[in-house]
Amino acid sequence: MTFAHQIYINDTTLRDGEQAAGIAFTIAEKVAIAKFLDAIGVQELEIGIPVMGQDEAKAIRAIVDLGLNAQLLGWNRALISDIQASRHCGLQRVHLSIPVSEPQIAVKFQGQTPKMLAQLRDAIHFARDHGLAVSVGGEDSSRADESFLLEVAQQAQNWGAFRFRFCDTVGILDPFTTFNKVHSLVSALDIPVEMHTHNDLGLATANALAGVRAGATSINTTVNGLGERAGNAALEEVVMALKEIYGYKIGIKTQSFLALSRFIAKTVNCPVSPWKAVVGGNAFAHESGIHAHGVLQDPSTYEPFDPQEVGWERSFVIGKHSGRHLLNQILQNHGLTLDPGKDRSVLNAVRDYATQLKRSLTVDEFLQVVAFEQAGVPLA
Repeated sequence: MTFAHQIYINDTTLRDGEQAAGIAFTIAEKVAIAKFLDAIGVQELEIGIPVMGQDEAKAIRAIVDLGLNAQLLGWNRALISDIQASRHCGLQRVHLSIPVSEPQIAVKFQGQTPKMLAQLRDAIHFARDHGLAVSVGGEDSSRADESFLLEVAQQAQNWGAFRFRFCDTVGILDPFTTFNKVHSLVSALDIPVEMHTHNDLGLATANALAGVRAGATSINTTVNGLGERAGNAALEEVVMALKEIYGYKIGIKTQSFLALSRFIAKTVNCPVSPWKAVVGGNAFAHESGIHAHGVLQDPSTYEPFDPQEVGWERSFVIGKHSGRHLLNQILQNHGLTLDPGKDRSVLNAVRDYATQLKRSLTVDEFLQVVAFEQAGVPLA
């Protein structure tokens, strides 16, 4: 599939990513993350919440002063005070968030929809009167009445917003429902629609892609899927899915994804799961005999794309599920061969030892197993 429109990544690692429980970036860390994201070609960065003040405002101002290529956006409630805080940080673009679902409006506006709309109108007008570009986000769009959601989005457009953000705030949508909801929104608006998806049911990336297929042109992402509760759509997953599934190139240097992922993981002091898509430690690791044999002959048999595209190298793991082809290949790499008839005993010994250790074997441990088997000595 080829998209007829340009797709933009608006990374919110520095805003929604930092809102993950237990995460707090220093000013230096926020500046370093912004510079890294900009260097690899991310087009837009949502860099924080100016009204928080103190260090947050200092960090935002420091990022603004860098003169990055990326467009910079500050997150705000639809309040004049929030917008003033963004102006004081030097931001030229602001995002205004407003609740659009019944549960959210009941809590935040005591169910008074006219009051909510009036507040949004006044906030947009204030921002536009002061020369700011305004993006509007419908908080909890996924649970909003669809006709009301459309009314809010159209009013935001009429009042001067340049984009409307569709937010699956609690991550309850599936891709099919997402497509239908976003398609209705896109069809009725002249301004672009942006996807903001959460991963509570593990569908953030899928729902973001469904929104793009429905006509959305911008996607909120975070590095490693960092974010509140179960996180957001992961930058590396979204970009690689667009590239590998749809052949769509965003212009981002994907070869830096592993380095970026590790940088963020170190910064937040939280390791990436080995099973994390694209950047996890097992993403290009092969242990199963059938898989390893296939990859040794042709990597495309069991790899969706070349690991170098994201800064990785494939690896072969010696463990319970390893087969003879991999073991023989490793021995050949070390200039060794097995005595005739020893294949099966070595393979069994490797599997027993890996099961005993509850992990894969290092190459040295494997060679030790081979040496003991060749000598006919039981491994202690």
